[in-house]
Amino acid sequence: MQLADQKQSDRDELEPILYAALVNSMVQNFWAIFLGSASAAVAAVMTALKTGDVRLWPIAFALIAVGTGRAFQMRRYENRAHGLSFEEARQLEPRYWIGALIYAAVLGLWAFVVIYLNEDAVADMLCVAIGIGYTAGGAARNYGRPRLIQWHVALACGPMSLALMLHGGFYHVGLAVLLMFFFIGMKNINLSLHAIFVKALTSSFRESALASQFDTALNNMPHGLCMFRADGRLAVMNHRFGELMALPEDLVKRGATAADIVSACIAAGSISAESGKQIMAEIEHGRIREIVTADPDSSRGRTLAWTFQPMARGGTVLLLEDITERTNAEARISHLARYDELTALPNRVSFRDEIGRLLANAHHAERLSALLFVDLDQFKQVNDTLGHPCGDQLLCAVANRLREMLRPEDFVARFGGDEFVVFQQNISAAEDAASLARRIVERLSERYRIDNHLVEIGASVGIALTSPDGAVSADTLLKNADMALYRAKADGRGTFCFFRDEMAATVEARRILELDLRKALANEEFELFYQPLVNLKTGKITTCEALLRWNHPVRGTVSPVDIIPVAEDMGLIVDLGRWILRRACMECMNWPDGVSVAVNFSPQQFHQRDVLSEIRYALEVSGLPAHRLEIEITESSLLRNTQLTHDILSQLHALGVRISLDDFGTGYSSLSYLHNFPMQKVKIDRSFLEGIDTDRPLTLLRGVARLSADLGMSVVVEGIETNEQLELISADGTVSEAQGYLFSRPVPAVRMRQLLNASHGRRGDGLLQVVVSRSFA
Repeated sequence: MQLADQKQSDRDELEPILYAALVNSMVQNFWAIFLGSASAAVAAVMTALKTGDVRLWPIAFALIAVGTGRAFQMRRYENRAHGLSFEEARQLEPRYWIGALIYAAVLGLWAFVVIYLNEDAVADMLCVAIGIGYTAGGAARNYGRPRLIQWHVALACGPMSLALMLHGGFYHVGLAVLLMFFFIGMKNINLSLHAIFVKALTSSFRESALASQFDTALNNMPHGLCMFRADGRLAVMNHRFGELMALPEDLVKRGATAADIVSACIAAGSISAESGKQIMAEIEHGRIREIVTADPDSSRGRTLAWTFQPMARGGTVLLLEDITERTNAEARISHLARYDELTALPNRVSFRDEIGRLLANAHHAERLSALLFVDLDQFKQVNDTLGHPCGDQLLCAVANRLREMLRPEDFVARFGGDEFVVFQQNISAAEDAASLARRIVERLSERYRIDNHLVEIGASVGIALTSPDGAVSADTLLKNADMALYRAKADGRGTFCFFRDEMAATVEARRILELDLRKALANEEFELFYQPLVNLKTGKITTCEALLRWNHPVRGTVSPVDIIPVAEDMGLIVDLGRWILRRACMECMNWPDGVSVAVNFSPQQFHQRDVLSEIRYALEVSGLPAHRLEIEITESSLLRNTQLTHDILSQLHALGVRISLDDFGTGYSSLSYLHNFPMQKVKIDRSFLEGIDTDRPLTLLRGVARLSADLGMSVVVEGIETNEQLELISADGTVSEAQGYLFSRPVPAVRMRQLLNASHGRRGDGLLQVVVSRSFA
C-alpha cells in the first residue's frame, strides 16, 4: 500500500513537469515550420496560377497569414532563456491548438478545391505532395500531443482523400485509399514517438530528481565524504568534508588527487602532517579500516574518525566524522565514573582499582602499607544547621587539608558522604600510620571558615596494615579498616584505632546475629512479654507495656537491648514493629475493658510513610478500640521532622489513640515537648530514682511530675523496685502510675492474664494492695 502511494505521488509530481515539456516540444524548430508554411503558400499560389481558379487566391493568402503568424509565435517562445513553466504551458497550448487547427482546416479546404473543382494533374500532384509532407512533419513535430495530430489529419488530409474519392476514377480512388493508409501510419508513428518521448522524459526527470536527492543527502549528511577513483583522483566530495577540512571549493573542479586533498587539509591546519601521512597510507593500502586522529597541536585541536572503504572496481570511499564532542563527553563520563565531582578526589571504584594495583606491585616489597578510613564527626549537624551548600564547602576544605598532609606516593579518595580513605605506602612501622592518623584527627578538627561561619568538626580514623610476608586484597583491607573505624567511633570519636583480629570475630558474630534475626522474623520466633503499669490511687493495673523477647534456639532468651539496635541497622525494625503492634492489639482484646496496651515505636517505625495506616489496620483487625492503644515514643522521634511528627501525633490523637513520652529525662528533656505535642502521658525514666532518698533528686522528680500534671498529663515513674521508692513518689499525689519490678517483672501473656484477674477481681483488691500487704507481712 505504501509503495503504491509512493508511485502515485511520483506521478503526481512528474505530471506538471511532463506537461510543460510536452507543450514546449511543439513550439521548437521555428525554421522547420516557417519553411513548411512557406512551401505550402508557394504551392497554393502556383495552383492558383496554373488552374486560373480565382477561388484559390483567398485560400493562398489565408495560408500565408496563418502560417506566418504561427511561425513567429514559435519564434517568440523558442528564444526564451528557459523552458516553459507549467502555468506558461497551460496558457500557450490553447493558442497553439487554435492556430494549428485553423491552418489544417485552410490546408484541407485548399486541397479539396484544387482536386475536386479543377481538372489539373499538376495541381493535384502539388496538393498531394504538400499534404503528405505537412502531415509527416506535423506527426514528427507534434508527438507531444497525439490528439492534435488526429485533428490535423482529419482537417487537412480528410478533405483531400474525400476529394479524390468524389473525383472518381481508379487511380484517384486508389490514391485516396493509399493516402488513408499513409495517414493512419503517421498517426501510429506519432503515438510511438509520444510514448518513447514520455518514457525518456520521465526517466530523465526521475534520474534528475534522484540525483538531486542524492546530492541533497550527500551534502546534508553529518559525515564528510570523499570518493576517489581507481586512478586516485577525486570523484565526489560533499560540502561537509570541505567544511570540516576548510578546503577550497575548486578542488573538485580541478580533478584533485588524494595527495592533493590531504596536502590541502594539512595546509589549512585541519590535520597535522603526521596524521596526513597515516591517512595517505590507508588510502594507498586499499583496505577496510577505521582510524582516529587527535591533533591537539593543529589549529583546531579536534579528534577525527576516518573510515576507509575500498570499492569493488578500485578506488576508495573515505568517511570523516568530527568526534571531538563525543570524545570529550566520554572522557567526562569516564572521569565522573571514577572521580568525585564535588572534591575532584578519586571515588570508591577508582580507589579500589588503584590500591589493587599498588598492592599487587608491592606484594614482594619489604615495607608496609596502611589504609586509613576517615569519618567526619558532627558533619550531619553542619548540614542540618547551615545547609547542604555549606556542607559541600566543608567537604572540599577537608579534601584540601588531606591532600596537604600526604606525600606524593600516598593516595586519598572520597567514598561518599563524609567518608574519606587514605592509602599510605612504603612505611617502616605501624607508628608511621599512627602518626598520620593523629595528624589527620588534629588537622581536621581545627576550625573552618565557611561563608563567614566558624565551623568545628572532628574525625575518627580506622587503620588496617598490610604485611610484607602476606598478601591481602583491597576488599579485605577496606573491610578491616572499616571495622577499626567502627571501634574508634565506639571509643568516643575523635581518635584512631588499628584493626585487630578479634574485631573480625565481633563483626562475624554480628553478621550471624543479623542472619538469625532475619530468619526469626520469618519463622515468628519472637514472643511478647508484658509489664504492668499500676494506678497508685486504685491499686489496679491500667496499662500493660508490650516488650519483645526472642527465644533463640541456641542463645536462649535474647533481650530487646540486643535485638532493637541490630534490627534498626538492618532496616527490619519496621516489619518487626508491625508484628509487635498487631500481636499486642490482639492480646489486649483478652484483657478487661479498662486495661490498655502500650507499644513502643522506634523513630524509624514512627516516621515511616504509612504509620497511620498500619495503626488503623491493627485496630481494625484486632477489633481493639482506639482508646485502649497507647503509643510510646522517645525524644529522638520528636527531634526528626518536627512538623511531620506533630501532624502524625495530632491525627493519632483525633483517632483516639493515646500518646506517651517514654524515658523522659534521658535526653534533652526539653519542656517544649510537653507543650507543643499532643501527649497524654509522661514516663519519667528510672534514672530519677537514683538518690531519691535525698532532697535534691526527690525535689527534681516531684517538680517534673507536678509540671506534667498541671499540663493535664498523667505521670508514670519507671523502675520502682522498693516500697521506700514507692512511698516517696506517691507522697504528694502528683505521680499517677508506677511501673517496676516491685509490682511485676515482664511476664508472658498467660501470666499477664492471671495478674489482671487478680488486679480486677471481685473483691477489688488491686495489685498495689497485694504488694503492700506482702511487704508488711
